[in-house]
This record gives sequence, C-alpha cells and structure tokens, in this order.
Amino acid sequence: MKIFITGLPLEVGEDELTAVFGDFGQVKSLRIIKDRETNQSRGFGFVEMPNDEEAKEAIKRMNGGDYNGNRIKVAEAQEKPNTGGNAGGGFKRNNSRERSY
Repeated sequence: MKIFITGLPLEVGEDELTAVFGDFGQVKSLRIIKDRETNQSRGFGFVEMPNDEEAKEAIKRMNGGDYNGNRIKVAEAQEKPNTGGNAGGGFKRNNSRERSY
C-alpha cells in the first residue's frame, strides 16, 4: 500500500521517517518530495509498505499526530487520474492580430 504524508517538518530526512514507519512493519520504499531548485523538503512524501494491514495500522496511529512540532496527516495515497493529455500550464500566446489596450 502506498501512503501519503503531509505536514512533515522540513528538517526530517528519509532515514528518520523510514525508521518511524518501520515500527509498524516493513517499508518497501520512502520518498520525501523536494523542491527542484533548492533541494529542500516540500513537507510531504510517500511511503510504500508491502503489508496492507501494517500500512493501515501506521495510518490509523499516525494520522493527526504530532511529529517534531508539526501536525501530520497520513492517508492512503490516491492514484492520479490519467487525463490523457497535456494538463496545460505554461505560456499561452494570443494569436489574434487584433490588439486591445
């Protein structure tokens, strides 16, 4: 089961968080999401645990708890819906030759 964690203190590292979730069972993988430019934690991440019962227990016991002074939210990760194309964003050019001021 893949677990989503938010509200993490910025100084928390992956080794520390792996140890915390390891108290509930085996951790298959863990990743704290970081800013591309600064490489600093963005305060959320994902944990994957192979045993669903252990993962559910971790969610139940940790959700809403205090972690180094921050209230964290822990829940089963939801798959991103596949929109089937470019989600947009970026610069959009106005191709109209008329100009309005």
